[in-house]
Amino acid sequence: MSPLQHAVVAALGKGGALAGADPHHAERQEQIEMASAVAAAIDARAPLVVEAGTGVGKTYAYLVPALLSGARTLLSTATKTLQDQLFLRDLPRLRDALGVPVTIALLKGRSSYLCSHRLGLARHDAQLPDRFAVRALARIEAWAQTTASGDLAELEGLDERSSVIPLVTSSRENCLGSDCPQFKGCHVNKARREAMAADLVVVNHHLFFADLALRDSGVAELLPSVELAVFDEAHQLAEAGVQFLGTVLGSAQLIDFARDMLGAGLQQARGLLPWPELASACDKSARELRLAAVGRLGEVRAGLKLRWAERSDEAAFTEALHGVGIACEAAREALDTVSELAPDFVRLAERASRLASLAGQFGRPAEDGKIRWLDLSTHQARLVESPLDIREAMQEEMEGSSKAWIFTSATLGDDEDLSWFTEAAGLDKAPTLRVGSPFDYANHARVFVPRVFAKPGDPGHAPAVADLAGRCARALGGRTFVLTTTLRSLQAVGARLRDTFAGEDGAIEVLVQGQGSKRQLMQRFLDAPQAVLVGSQSFWEGIDVPGEALQCVVIDKLPFPPPNDPLVEARVRRLEADGRNAFNDYFVAEAAISLKQGAGRLIRSETDRGLLIVCDPRMATMGYGRRLFAALPAMARLERESEAMAWLAELAAAPVSVLR
Repeated sequence: MSPLQHAVVAALGKGGALAGADPHHAERQEQIEMASAVAAAIDARAPLVVEAGTGVGKTYAYLVPALLSGARTLLSTATKTLQDQLFLRDLPRLRDALGVPVTIALLKGRSSYLCSHRLGLARHDAQLPDRFAVRALARIEAWAQTTASGDLAELEGLDERSSVIPLVTSSRENCLGSDCPQFKGCHVNKARREAMAADLVVVNHHLFFADLALRDSGVAELLPSVELAVFDEAHQLAEAGVQFLGTVLGSAQLIDFARDMLGAGLQQARGLLPWPELASACDKSARELRLAAVGRLGEVRAGLKLRWAERSDEAAFTEALHGVGIACEAAREALDTVSELAPDFVRLAERASRLASLAGQFGRPAEDGKIRWLDLSTHQARLVESPLDIREAMQEEMEGSSKAWIFTSATLGDDEDLSWFTEAAGLDKAPTLRVGSPFDYANHARVFVPRVFAKPGDPGHAPAVADLAGRCARALGGRTFVLTTTLRSLQAVGARLRDTFAGEDGAIEVLVQGQGSKRQLMQRFLDAPQAVLVGSQSFWEGIDVPGEALQCVVIDKLPFPPPNDPLVEARVRRLEADGRNAFNDYFVAEAAISLKQGAGRLIRSETDRGLLIVCDPRMATMGYGRRLFAALPAMARLERESEAMAWLAELAAAPVSVLR
């Protein structure tokens, strides 16, 4: 072992620095194995892909060698929540325990930081949509007087979907840079300066890829100077990259531009140009673009992806794009005439030019190797052109690099090569390591897949899922999650469960995604005496409920990718062109990963016990079911519902102290 490996093993082992700082720290061989491999990769300045099962303690397994190595480090996560946890809790604890003089910094995207200049503009904007926005703006104004970081995460209770946030934060398009009157005190620039001076910087995947595409986050200047890059929650890396390496023209972009232009024009050049008419033309072009995209579909109630070829009326669509170009070009010409009055007008003119250029781009055929689609929602349409994966971007970034690259997650594949992740990320030749969970799944967990059950797609499937989940919740007194693969199933299962428990004394509370924020629903689930939570995609991962509060997870059906998704179709075509079996190599692999993520909600500590139910008989009857079972932790299989209910009865009867 190298000196770094020896130091890492000593720190994580019995009597080591971590045990000395935390009496609850326990030596875990799986954690030491991973940490030693990370240390070796740091020594060799080489890549490493690690899948670490639940309970391994992978965060410390990469942080300890990173801190002890003295290597300048970039740490990227999938979510702002984990970013904050690492920066505010894990890193300070480890730094103190290990006694290393490491400076750390947190760097988020522009939309996370208050822009004092735009706050001033918003203060005089009479277009706030409702009283909630007025109250939110007032809270932000009061907080702005005291904040040092400008990070909106400091504001407790501020809804991240608030319509006020785009008004008080900057974007690449509207930032005035050094021309801004508030440039000296800019929170974004302060965060970037701190990042450039720090030994370890915590970012997120979106920021990383936004910078690769736009060179706008500060990561571009930072990355060449680091010796170690770590990507936690790496299973989300490819999708984040596809999203940010693509090109987007959205009706919301146009509406935001029209609003900003009108606000700046009326405040700084009133009467010099017909601002309402110019803004109205851009606003109208945005709405006509959305109407042309939606076409014969009429109203779109939920997110919907359409193939580019599914544009219902190509002539109308082309005309709408032409209208966007005309409106934005007229705005640019007008803004150029007042550009000397304020830097806002210079940046607005650049935005107008960019939007007109995008309209022209989407009026021409897509670039080779790119896929296009329409992303429709209730209020907007987005035109998207993106690569199929992040292979080229990652290989280009890593080529000739002399740094270590660590990629880790609890779910990266269902084979030893972790090919689900490595292929999409261009890491086919990288060393891989799979470290199993230390939890005793064989004794503490059971999995039940009913062989006789309504088939997915049948009208009776969602009611059957709800009825089975209801029986489980009744046996446990709540303590149940139902994870659905679609929003339609979410609503159907939630409604039937509510009907099931309505009017009962001491009724089990049914919580359904959409009733509040994810955080609010989780808190209500934990606080309720008896509760069932029904959630869709965002609840399949990132949820941590250890102990007896959650003992049953019901999955409605196998989470295969939607076959009519344009991106999925394009990936299937590429696999088939290479002579591969798209069902085995893509659909089953994707389902295995998602199933592992959903099942991962069940057992979160050494003493947890629980039941996983997959309400899809295909898993028990089809040949590929063996591969899906193998992807799960080694839970004992139950064959009949009576056995599942007997296991739940045993869990319900166990003393709470045992479960904790």
